[in-house]
Amino acid sequence: MNSVKRRNNSPWKTVIGSTIGNALEWYDFLIFGYLSVLVAKQFFPSDNPLTSMLLATATFGVGFILRPLAGIWIGMYADRRGRKSALSLIILLMFISTAMLAFAPTYRQAGLWAPVIVVISRLLQGISAGGEFGSATALLVELAPRDRKGFYGSWQMFAQAIGSFLATLAAAMLTSWFSPDSLASWAWRLPFIVGLVIGPVGYWIRRNIDESDEFKETEKQPSIPFRKLLTDYPAAMFISIALGGATNVMVYVLVGYLPIYAVQVLQLPINTPFVVLAVTMQVRMLFVPIFGHLSDKIGRRKVMGRALVLFIALVYPAFMWLTHAPGLASLLAMELVFAIIMAAVLGPFAATAADLFPTGIRSTGMSLTYNLTAALLGGFSPFILTWLVAKTGDIMMPAHYMVIFLALGALSLLCYKQSESEDPAIPRGVVQRS
Repeated sequence: MNSVKRRNNSPWKTVIGSTIGNALEWYDFLIFGYLSVLVAKQFFPSDNPLTSMLLATATFGVGFILRPLAGIWIGMYADRRGRKSALSLIILLMFISTAMLAFAPTYRQAGLWAPVIVVISRLLQGISAGGEFGSATALLVELAPRDRKGFYGSWQMFAQAIGSFLATLAAAMLTSWFSPDSLASWAWRLPFIVGLVIGPVGYWIRRNIDESDEFKETEKQPSIPFRKLLTDYPAAMFISIALGGATNVMVYVLVGYLPIYAVQVLQLPINTPFVVLAVTMQVRMLFVPIFGHLSDKIGRRKVMGRALVLFIALVYPAFMWLTHAPGLASLLAMELVFAIIMAAVLGPFAATAADLFPTGIRSTGMSLTYNLTAALLGGFSPFILTWLVAKTGDIMMPAHYMVIFLALGALSLLCYKQSESEDPAIPRGVVQRS
């Protein structure tokens, strides 16, 4: 039989072990992005505040440069040596990179060595994050019951949401509890130190998870060369890249860039966007598994497609209202609506991405495509939008930016057909043309 057997993994052990690294990744990256105004002054001093800010946001994105290459390397390792070994390595790298940033000396203390340490920390984080999504999602979906893959996969995106929520909550607490002088001198380090607790716990859990029987079956077969990913799965690559682009852009614009936009463009108090996100993140977390479950019932394409179309229809009206009536109420209302729509896209996303590739090359395929879009559209979105808004003066730029990639993601779903086969070796998730 091809059905995947449950070994020693309880459902929650599987979910926590597969997703804890993703939560740490998003917590770390978003905390750095949220506190970029403070980091800019500590590590990238400049007479021009815009130059200092651009350097800090560029450093936020620099970790994404290595993500596609790291994703290929760790993805191939996970496809050949096992998801468990890859995930244990990944969380160790995350722990080291977070510790480097938590205890990094400032520019005043160490001169040019200070920004060098910060950049190395972000590069290490990029390497670890490069292998996280593909390897963890592969394990999570392969261990899921066949009729609950959307629900199980949704917990990967829930982990992103909870990591984002914890980062937002930490930023809201910091900006509300500490004076500007305390924040600038030492308090900004606290959330990174707190993040270090996750590393040892995550490593222990991951070392005690069994591989899926689905993966064990592929171990008996010849390895699929990397070039086959590029030559034999072009449609799967396109769908995965388009959907990865849409999800990365919506999250990094509406979560990662929002604090910069709210403070610098809308002239709102620094704690306002963090308070808003602390509320709306909880809404997103609640709805992600609900939409994952719904996708198992009515289909992933229906759930994601309708959400993307609705997102496109509402982006311009929402930003026009926000820019004409900036304030806590308008920002909260906009983010609440988009939190629910984002959940509808993110809930089925992990299972959809996993469905596109056969088991023997699944981790590599997901790691390459997801990290390619994360590198090009995710990490550098705050930098790109900060620069574009400053140069053009167009405060509607975030809406223009998002619509392009949301539309591409919606169009790609026309090529997607949810797999009904249990054979781990065959192409999946793509409409077959006669």
